[in-house]
Order: sequence, then structure tokens, then C-alpha cells
Amino acid sequence: MATTEQWRTASGKHMAPQPMPLPPRPEAKPGRKAKARMLQLFGPAFVAAVAYVDPGNVAANLTAGARYGYLLVWVLVAANAMAVLVQYLSAKLGIATGQSLPQMLAARLKPWARYLYFGQAEIIALATDLAEVIGGALALHLLFGLPLLMGGLITGAVSIAILSIHSRHGQRSFELTITAMLVIITVGFVSGLVVSPVGVTEMLAGMIPRFQGVDSVLLAASMLGATVMPHAVYLHSSLTRDRHGQVTDPAKRRHLIRATRWDVLCALIVAGSVNIAMLVLAAANLRGVSGTDSIEGAHAAITQYLGPTVGVIFAIGLLFSGLASTSVGSYAGAEIIYGFLRVRLPVLAVRLVTLIPALIVLALPLPPSWALVISQVILSFGIPFAIIPLVWLTGRRSVMGDAVNSQWTQAAAWLSAGLIVILNLALIYLTLHG
Repeated sequence: MATTEQWRTASGKHMAPQPMPLPPRPEAKPGRKAKARMLQLFGPAFVAAVAYVDPGNVAANLTAGARYGYLLVWVLVAANAMAVLVQYLSAKLGIATGQSLPQMLAARLKPWARYLYFGQAEIIALATDLAEVIGGALALHLLFGLPLLMGGLITGAVSIAILSIHSRHGQRSFELTITAMLVIITVGFVSGLVVSPVGVTEMLAGMIPRFQGVDSVLLAASMLGATVMPHAVYLHSSLTRDRHGQVTDPAKRRHLIRATRWDVLCALIVAGSVNIAMLVLAAANLRGVSGTDSIEGAHAAITQYLGPTVGVIFAIGLLFSGLASTSVGSYAGAEIIYGFLRVRLPVLAVRLVTLIPALIVLALPLPPSWALVISQVILSFGIPFAIIPLVWLTGRRSVMGDAVNSQWTQAAAWLSAGLIVILNLALIYLTLHG
């Protein structure tokens, strides 16, 4: 029997036009999908990068630019390059072993050595928090005229609210929050360049390594000490451990390490650019201006020479710098306790304890900038204890498996570690000798 369609065709009747089938929707290119998946793995490095734009960096970079112009641009470029390598090694350690750097050290130390190691690491965390709370308090004082002690209390309270995001909503939400704050910090510290001419030729000349007297060496060491932060080295391995756990599948581990490499590079390019922008801003506009060796003086000079709007934006950047970095510092302090003592304390409890020394300093009649300088010196003592074991561990196949450092990476890591340690020892020596 003929079908209806056959009958209609045979009878000569016209059939209704049938809609043409739509062409298949082109699929996304595999490369685009891979990039999207890789971007989803970003985050831990942006949390660690906040340590590189904390108030200690602000003070050191503005002082360098105001006092020596573009002379020490090369220091920031070199410090940031070394920081990229150090943070990458820390992140890779967490992925390859499923443990943080403090955990790896604790497993290899005798009990008495483990407690001593914990002591110096926790002192470093306290010194870091001191600088960051002071920075937040200074920003609130500059913006609203609040007393420093009250500003410190508000900074502590807001940092507790930021840390509660991690405990309530997880690490990913915490990473996104800190990354958003990093964007505000970047705008706050870079916006002055929009209204300020920059000497490109002089900036390029500043890429040539050189010093100008002993004081420039001291300042360079201070800039390096404010850039490579021990607590960020301890923390980054914890962040990747918590995000990915120990990855045993070789292909997946290689993918994660490749994504982490880009995560670190992108995050520290942002942080390094902010630091260089601060130095360049001071070099172009504050050269020879008195009082710029303190954050308060630098803010006053920026307001005078670049206008009150830029001054307010700068102070907002400083505020978010203090808030974000003190939250990350408290997170690092909790991870140090867990790694060395195997005790999991709530991050909020650690926040309350580490806030006390900063509030005591703010209550004393001491110049805030003096406290910032002392905190940077204390950080210099702790850098070798974080970096040297990190390079040693990531260079051992028995620890890292196929993620072990290549010979070139290991050589660059030891060279960077040596330079960082030497410059920080110089900072300690020159500071103690006036």
C-alpha cells in the first residue's frame, strides 16, 4: 500500500515545504575548553600574592622611589622573578605530596627541633600580622581620622568577617573574595599613574643593577624582605594541598602543575606590577620630598602633588591591602600551627590571638612606620628557614616523584635562595648598625 506521501506525490498535489534541518552547532574548540578548565584551577596563587602587596611593601617602595628615583626598579623586577620561582615550588610541593611545607618539615625534625622551628615560624606570622594591622589602621586614620587603636580593632573585626567566608563557604569562595580585594588594591595603588607622567627612559635605566651608597643597599634589602614573605611560602603549599589533595595520577598531576605554573605567573605579575607602579609613582612625583619615608608622609605628598582624589584612592588601596593581607596572614598562622604541632585550631581563634600584639603596639606612643621597619627585619630572619628547606625538598625525587625539579630549575632555585638570604642578612646587619 502506498504511503500518504507517495499518494500525494503520485496525484500531483503539492506538498508543504519541509523546513530545512539546522546545521549542527559548532562545538567549542578543544583548546578553548582546556583553557576554561585551567582557569577554574586558578586561585591559590592570588591568595598568596596578597602578601606581596601588603603595607610593608607600600612603605619600602614609596621610600625607594622618593629617595632614589628609578634607581632600584631592578630590585623589584629581580625580587618578583625570584618570588615567582619560590611560590611555584611551594605550590608544586603541595600538589606532589599532598602535604604542606610545615608538615613535611615536622615529619623530618626531632621533637625539640620541631618546636623551635614552629616558634620562629609563628614569630614570623606575628610580625607579618603586626605590619598588616598597622597598615589597615593607618588607612582608616587617613580616610576618616580614626585613632590608630580603633582602626586596629576595626581591621581585626573585618578580617574575622573575611576569614569566616572560608569556614562557612569553603576555600573557593575565600579565594574569590581575596582576588576581588587584590583588584581593588591594584586600582588603589596604580591609579596615580593615570594623572602622573612616567619617565619611560629613566624607568628602563633603572633596570640596570646598581646601588648608590650604603643606604640604597639597606633599602634594596628592605624591598626584597617585603617582597619574598616566609608566611606566603608556608601557606602556598597548604592552599594547593587543600584545593587538590595529593594527586597520584601522573597525567592529572602534570596538568595541575602546569595550571599552577600559570596561576603563579599571572598572580605575581599583578603583584609585581603594583609594586613597580608604587615606586615609579614616587619617583615621578615625590623625588626629594621630605617625609615620604613614612606611609602618612607619602600619602600627604600624594594628596598635595596629585590631588585629593588620588590620595583617597591610594588610602582605599592601603585599607584593602591591610584587610586582605592580615586575613591571609592569619590563615597562614593557623596552617603553621597545624603543620608543626598537628593541632587544628580554628582560624578565627588564631586571628584573635595574633591581633593582640598589633593592638598593643598601636596603643603605645610609637611611630607606626618604626613598627613596620622592625617587622620587616624580623621577617628577614625567617626567610632562610622557609626557602632553603623548600628548595631541598622539591629537588629530591624521593619526595616529589616525577614532579622533582629539573637541574635548571634546581640551579635557579638555589641561586635565588642564596641571593635572598644574602640580601636579608645585609638588611639585618645594616639595620642593627644604624
